Amino acid sequence: MRYEEPVFRPPCEAGSLIIQATIGCPHNQCTFCGMYKMKKYRVRPLEEVREDLEVARTMWGEPGSVFLADGNTIAMRTDDLVQVLDYVREAFPRVERISCYGGARFIRGRKVSDLARLAGHGLSIVYMGLESGDDEILESVRKGATADDYVRAAEKLREAGIKLSTYVLAGLGGPERMRQHALGSAATLNRMKPDYIRIRTLALLPGFPMYEDLQAGRFVECDGRQVAAETRLLLENLEVEGAEFLSDHVSNYLPIYGKLQRDKDAMLKAIDDALAHPDNPQLGPREITSL
Repeated sequence: MRYEEPVFRPPCEAGSLIIQATIGCPHNQCTFCGMYKMKKYRVRPLEEVREDLEVARTMWGEPGSVFLADGNTIAMRTDDLVQVLDYVREAFPRVERISCYGGARFIRGRKVSDLARLAGHGLSIVYMGLESGDDEILESVRKGATADDYVRAAEKLREAGIKLSTYVLAGLGGPERMRQHALGSAATLNRMKPDYIRIRTLALLPGFPMYEDLQAGRFVECDGRQVAAETRLLLENLEVEGAEFLSDHVSNYLPIYGKLQRDKDAMLKAIDDALAHPDNPQLGPREITSL
């Protein structure tokens, strides 16, 4: 099998077979992200993808799930992505889940009928980085999409029968825009109605565009207590019924998990309990060297 490193996947896809259908990210301008800055986006030849799946079949047996890397594989032409999905199911007839990353700007203009084709050929779930539901913050980090774009993309995926897991990046607005970020994100998520809401905490490393802003003093990072308070405000204002709320990433301070709205009070209490201790080591300084 051939991989062009580095290869990224959602933490929940740790046990999945990873197949690179695309290389890099077609947007690749987000200032908080350094994942694909060393790559130029391209779609891999379909024959190469098929060959990798043939090799994987001899090595893996029958994986329960397959993740189609790299970033924004949903941007592929529908016919090509359908072919890749067919290759996966031919190689692994009993595969239970096929997933990929997908940004709103690459979904908002798609026909629902095209997305439904993808679902019909096995695409189960799309992982989408909302990051913030506030338009001012989205513009400042160069996401290339508005809150309305995310809502429209979510509506299309739901209508097509594809599940949506979306990410909120805690601390993205810095201390000055904590409330704006939390309330804007809650409002947009309430309109999107995703199946999963996953929290990531902003972690700036050398090579990330925002890291230069941090070093120059143009941006200030939130500390652990501020991130917890912001997450509480977000959670308090979420009205999505049945969505899973997950804090499943190494960047996060607190392990908060539950189903909305059933477990909302318990999750809020867990954050309150953490904030009640002034010197809580869970909210203390952290050292993250990679994501």
